[in-house]
Amino acid sequence: MKRITVVGTGYVGMSMAVLLSQKNDVTAIDIDKKRVNQINDKKSTVKDSDIDEFLSKKDLSLNATTEKSIAYKDPEIIIIATPTDYNPETNYFNTSSVESVIQDIVEFNEKAIIIIKSTVPIGFTKSMIKKYRTDRILFSPEFLREGKALHDNLYPSRIIVSGKKEYAKFFIRVLKNVALKNNIDHLYTDPSEAEAIKLFSNTYLAMRVAFFNELDNYAMFKNLDAYSIVKGVSLDPRIGDFYNNPSFGYGGYCLPKDTMQMQAEFSGTPQSIIGAIVESNKLRKKFVAECIIKKSPSVVGIFQIAMKSNSDNHRASSIIDVMDILNKNSIKIVIYDPSINNKNILDYEVISDLKLFKSVSDLIITNRISNELNDCIHKVFSRDLFNND
Repeated sequence: MKRITVVGTGYVGMSMAVLLSQKNDVTAIDIDKKRVNQINDKKSTVKDSDIDEFLSKKDLSLNATTEKSIAYKDPEIIIIATPTDYNPETNYFNTSSVESVIQDIVEFNEKAIIIIKSTVPIGFTKSMIKKYRTDRILFSPEFLREGKALHDNLYPSRIIVSGKKEYAKFFIRVLKNVALKNNIDHLYTDPSEAEAIKLFSNTYLAMRVAFFNELDNYAMFKNLDAYSIVKGVSLDPRIGDFYNNPSFGYGGYCLPKDTMQMQAEFSGTPQSIIGAIVESNKLRKKFVAECIIKKSPSVVGIFQIAMKSNSDNHRASSIIDVMDILNKNSIKIVIYDPSINNKNILDYEVISDLKLFKSVSDLIITNRISNELNDCIHKVFSRDLFNND
């Protein structure tokens, strides 16, 4: 068993900690005492049914702490999974949390391999290697879905690790040893190339979302059947029948910030597609809001803020921008979302009783259709054509 520390307990950190603790001695560290207590009580810090099942049924070697001296002193591998968000003032990711963790690790541990899992600007890992004069800092991008993070670690699409080859190969073996998938594709690259792979992958996915949303814009504007058009286009095996369900725009933890970072990375480099993806997403939310306004509702009910089913993530949800536009047009907004415990969020009223929510809403807006809305489907507005994410 390897001694491993995971820094940060969001989707990436929580799933990595559970994954690795099947066959390794894992310590998770977080500044949030509540999250630490949840993990030590065998409860997940994120909404993920696989993580819940593993914590309740598997014999995992996993504990959590807020103490740096406990987390950093002895491990052989330290995985950094702290949040990095796009800063519109600097036009780059705010990597201060990652840099702070690296500084702490260097002070406590002179031997551990440091694996950066947080999404960072291209060139960041090399700058850390140079700053701390060490070859034990690696970058390994994650490719996870909200609500399916552990599943995507157990059955990874690929494993990419960059940095000193000896350390990279060692970490690849550690990951493969706890995965359930056989014959996993893996790739060893330069750190900057690995950072680029992460950003280009998410930007491509955002482009696909934007494309089908614009197709849906056209169908709505021309009064055509969007379902038939999307279905017919997707029957081409080169395009595929996946990631094609229209939405109110892409949102969540990764795509908004990663596309803006990618746009910043292209500064001085010829491009037109990357910037268009970001702009398309803004236009989609505006178009959706305008469609709602034309229906002249007095009260609009928002059925769940999260971008996806089986998710409790409200961060950068596209519906929030739609709500802001509706609010500026003097339309009252109420929210129903079981994942919200407060009586209001973002200065909007939260109604905990679903029956009351339905009765007071002239129009109900939902990014994804739920069976709970079947009895009032006549006043539901959604662009969910295929009843999936």
